[in-house]
Amino acid sequence: MPLLQIGEYRPDVADYEAQATKSILNVIPRGDGYGPFPAAQEFSQAIAAPCRGAFYALNDDGSVTTFAGTSNRLYKMSNTNLSWGDVSKGGVAYTDLSSDAQWQFAQTGSLVWATQRNAPLQVFDLASPSTFVDALGSPPQASYISVVGRFLVLSGLDSAPFRIQWSGLNNFNAADSWTSGVGGSDFQDFPDGGIVRGVAGGEYGIIFQDQAIRRMSYVPGSPIIFQIDRIAQDKGLYAPYSIVRAGENILFYSSQGFQKIAPGGYPEPIGREKVDRTFIADLDKGSLQLFIGASDPRSPRVYWAYKSVNGTTGLFDKILGYDILLDRFFPLSVSGEYLLGISQTGLTLESLDSISGSIDALTISLDAYATAVQPEIAQFDSSHKLSFFRGSNLEATLETGEQGTDERTITVRGFRPVTDSASVFGLVSHRLTQGQASNDDAEVSISSRTGRIDPQIRDTRYARMRLRIPSGTTWTYFAGVVPDFVQTGQL
Repeated sequence: MPLLQIGEYRPDVADYEAQATKSILNVIPRGDGYGPFPAAQEFSQAIAAPCRGAFYALNDDGSVTTFAGTSNRLYKMSNTNLSWGDVSKGGVAYTDLSSDAQWQFAQTGSLVWATQRNAPLQVFDLASPSTFVDALGSPPQASYISVVGRFLVLSGLDSAPFRIQWSGLNNFNAADSWTSGVGGSDFQDFPDGGIVRGVAGGEYGIIFQDQAIRRMSYVPGSPIIFQIDRIAQDKGLYAPYSIVRAGENILFYSSQGFQKIAPGGYPEPIGREKVDRTFIADLDKGSLQLFIGASDPRSPRVYWAYKSVNGTTGLFDKILGYDILLDRFFPLSVSGEYLLGISQTGLTLESLDSISGSIDALTISLDAYATAVQPEIAQFDSSHKLSFFRGSNLEATLETGEQGTDERTITVRGFRPVTDSASVFGLVSHRLTQGQASNDDAEVSISSRTGRIDPQIRDTRYARMRLRIPSGTTWTYFAGVVPDFVQTGQL
């Protein structure tokens, strides 16, 4: 029989004669099937409390400075021993974050900005590092921050939730930076569309409200500063931290599911009849601060971490990934506090010794430090440590679409996985009618002699093949299975 590929992950569609799969886990899509996903590997020491936001800044010498926030403090990571020093204003705790909020950060030149609704806008000068201080010019307290062109933009304003406000052009931290009418600084109130939930930055901005999406474009020399156009009506942002800018694309979760905005384009659905229904049923809607989007700077993939309805309080327990080029989703079983794309700090050999006591005791390969300035996907784990996804491969499961029709029964005699993994286990899941739940036979290991998996011979109408590759197994691809089925008659 020909190769039966493991299809696209589409749990929203029915099983009947499916070309897609409803069940994969801890694998990433490839053009020829699927590949492995690595476990998180701890990198830093722990911050003092659960991470509620993080950011990396690039210094003018090419080095990296890493920041993280807890509920009421801001920290900077030491590039020598990877510990965290308190850089909160005056060393004093801020007013606690709201339970549904995270710190947000941005960088303009040597200035790093941190904002949350319950505290004044904070700024840290990389050129003369000390601690964060209140920004000059009396900017409004805001939940969200972004850089649009050469303007700093605040949204989710504590005093004016239907407004966005921006700094002067290239004027971010002066007494008149936020004075309306001076140097291009101004604000815009929106009469409809609901509360502003965030702005995606870049050369132009995308403004997200509850029930509208607008584009803001800088108009040099014009008294209006920004031209603002509505690009979506009755389609807003459902989760504020789900916004992801990945290259030229902006992705987010709306009231109508997962969406993508291409450069100069309009929102288009990417999850409809694929994952939208399954995802919203699994999402803990009372923990949207843990629904966090992040782009993988090393691939065309984005990730959304979220807390499921069965997850542990204060942690996301699942990640839904999306490959933009392949237009395919994939689920991961990963738990943590915060998800982000971040660059690892660069270290000298002397610094490596100070981290671990000796180079021999390092848990991360020295090869990783050679690419320190290249950002990658990472998380803060449940022990409050920054971790990169560089560990051994997670346990992977893959399942074919359901095979068979109502007209004839089939006999399942076995199947051959097409993969370079030496360790594979498989079983057959079967049922006689579409109205029945599937039954799983016992799991069987792959034969080292034939490369087949030969479970108990089974007569049925419908069958799926489920494969498992144990954690820590070295492998690179899984293309599908070659089934050994024969038709046996009619029922």
